[in-house]
Amino acid sequence: MSTATEYILMLGFFIAFAVKLPVVPFHSWLPDAHAQAPTAGSVDLAGILLKTAAYGLLRFALPLFPNASAEFAPIAMTLGLVGIFYGAFLAFAQTDIKRLIAFSSVSHMGFVLIGIYSGSQQALQGAVIQMLAHGVSAAALFILSGQLYERTHTRDMREMGGLWSRIAYLPAISLFFAAASLGLPGTGNFVGEFLILIGTFVSAPWITAIATSGLVFGSVYSLIMIHRAYFGPSKSDAVLHGMDARELIMVLGLAVLLIYIGVYPQPFLDTSAATMHGVQQWLSTAFTQLASAR
Repeated sequence: MSTATEYILMLGFFIAFAVKLPVVPFHSWLPDAHAQAPTAGSVDLAGILLKTAAYGLLRFALPLFPNASAEFAPIAMTLGLVGIFYGAFLAFAQTDIKRLIAFSSVSHMGFVLIGIYSGSQQALQGAVIQMLAHGVSAAALFILSGQLYERTHTRDMREMGGLWSRIAYLPAISLFFAAASLGLPGTGNFVGEFLILIGTFVSAPWITAIATSGLVFGSVYSLIMIHRAYFGPSKSDAVLHGMDARELIMVLGLAVLLIYIGVYPQPFLDTSAATMHGVQQWLSTAFTQLASAR
């Protein structure tokens, strides 16, 4: 097919998956969807459905249209960079805890998009790890926000505060997953983001440097969420019960999985190595042809 036809078809695939990932400026549906969805719906959306878009890019857009993808890569990586900061800044302004977590997902998926289009096998495998780890950590945060809503009957963080000593286990576990989400060493999120940044540095050092500074903003909105929800003056004197065994088993299982990915990611890296090597070879060849044509 002609170069123009390949580019148009690739762009159609990219836009379709960009809406689902989501990529700025196709992201506006996600916070509203999370705000309206029940806890189970948010867990499904954050943990599984968003990741199918990244899978679609890796499985269809890049292998089917490698030359067009290589030409489009700088634009895609720039969109990922915009998503990192745009999602983080909007997360700052949220008072609804579920909308804050939703915008944090927009920010984290920016790293995945950068890794996918970097052309580095290390970054591609990092994107896979980040997809897995973010699926676990975001799902856990939505579960915890649902458990918090059951006790306080509000998602507005302005109506919370002073809950750290009033709800057994929930605040400490929320702090762990918030820290994991921003890339706490020893968790899967750290491994994914580290591989993405290290792998991307070879081909796009400036994008890597700017994206790394985005991690600082991630720590700010994560800690803002914890501070608003659990610290400060108490807004109510109502008696709040702690987490029961069912709730603890649910989130502790996710915590163990997240730590396992962070401490021993090799099984996941080995599983994705062959496929990501193929994608990297297609992209590398396309990048070489593009450079020689210029």
